[in-house]
Formats: sequence, C-alpha cells, structure tokens
Amino acid sequence: METPDYTSSPAGSAPNIGENFADASSRVKAKASELGRSAAAKIDGTRDAAAGSLDSAAEKLHGSADSLPGGKKVSGAAHKVANTLGSTADYIREHDVNSMLSDFYELVKRNPGAALLGAAGVGFLVARSFSKD
Repeated sequence: METPDYTSSPAGSAPNIGENFADASSRVKAKASELGRSAAAKIDGTRDAAAGSLDSAAEKLHGSADSLPGGKKVSGAAHKVANTLGSTADYIREHDVNSMLSDFYELVKRNPGAALLGAAGVGFLVARSFSKD
C-alpha cells in the first residue's frame, strides 16, 4: 500500500486560499480606510456650524443668566456653563477630527475609571432608547 504524499498541494488549494484571503483582507482594510477618511471629511465639514451653534447657545445663556431665579449661585453657574460652551466652540474650530481623537485617547489613558463610567452611562442611555417602554 502506497502512502499519500501530503507535502504537495494541488492547484487551487492551500497556497491559493492563503493568497485569496490576504487579497480580500487588504481590500477590506483599504475600504475601511477610505470610509474613515470620508467620515472624517464630513465631520470636518460640519465643525464650523457646530461651533457656531455652541457660540449662539453660550451667548443666549450669558444673556439670560442674570435673570434666572436662584440668585448669584445660579447666575454664576449659568455663566460658567456658557463660558465652557464658548471654550468648546473654540476647541472645535481649532482642531480637526484626528486631533480631537488623539486628545480623546490621551484623556482616556489618563482617566480610565472615568472613561469606563462614561461608557457605561452612554451604554445605559442607548439601551434605554431602544427599550419598548
């Protein structure tokens, strides 16, 4: 009885499957990269509008802060929130998506516990939005 030779493979088998897989993998990576660039470009295109909306909200809050009920504490808190909105608008205008993501990654690295709590909170809100209640 002759022992089969498993060292050689017929055409279209293992080596070709590996090449096909590598080719498909590189096409998927290229498409994902293209989609990422496209999404970043769209987000970058809306940065000025988002910053303008934040500035508008900050101005309205500053304008009405002194007439809010609750005295100086509430007024001071409203002005502080308005200042934060203005600072956020400036940040959005001055940084592109890649820079914002880099800053976000650094923030998560410095504060992993807070990042986990924030992610859990967002997950809870998303789950609640999909519930049937």
